Amino acid sequence: MGTAQAEEIIAGIKSLANPKNVAGMARFGINPTNTYGVSIPVLRKMAREIGKNHELALELWETGIHEARMLACFIDRPDMITGEQMESWVKDFDSWDVCDQCCGNLFDRTRFAHKKAVEWCGREEEFVRRAGFVLMACLAVHDKKAGDQAFIEFLPLIKTHSRDERNYVKKAVNWALRQIGKRNRNLNNAAIKTAEEIKQLDSKSARWIASDALRELAGDAVQKKLAGVK
Repeated sequence: MGTAQAEEIIAGIKSLANPKNVAGMARFGINPTNTYGVSIPVLRKMAREIGKNHELALELWETGIHEARMLACFIDRPDMITGEQMESWVKDFDSWDVCDQCCGNLFDRTRFAHKKAVEWCGREEEFVRRAGFVLMACLAVHDKKAGDQAFIEFLPLIKTHSRDERNYVKKAVNWALRQIGKRNRNLNNAAIKTAEEIKQLDSKSARWIASDALRELAGDAVQKKLAGVK
């Protein structure tokens, strides 16, 4: 196992290289460096065949190859992840897709998720801050056991950073606000109230975040779902 397996996986990724896909990914803002253009469904299939493997995930991440890092997110074990590993990986994020897959398939299932969401959104680096808000969005969907208070504590942070004009941050702030507001009736009211406050801020990105979130959270589809109407 170990290194030989990692080398075999990397060889497999390289054999599937698709330069046309890489060009397409670059148009969507995905960093084309060390990228081979292998699609997510193909990587997910590879991950299922490999199975969960913490040591192998660490090895694959260290290669710096875009697809190997995606695979690492799919095969790593949330129960074996340390806060140090999360800090090390988040610093390596150089593309929104690696950030989102890592937060939504792995980091949000660790015991550090709520703590890191708060810490990271306060950091200045674009993809670290994005990771904080993506974690909030994913926790709102996946963490069924958390009480409302955990998410209410995220709302002031969403308001504070809604002024960040950077595209990848702005979209993640919006995503977090919308997912929290769709969790239940109580959080819907709290998120709508926060969006109304954000709307008053003198910032183009804040106004976009607020109006986009309000359109969904106060809209018929979400309101009917929260009222239990199918």
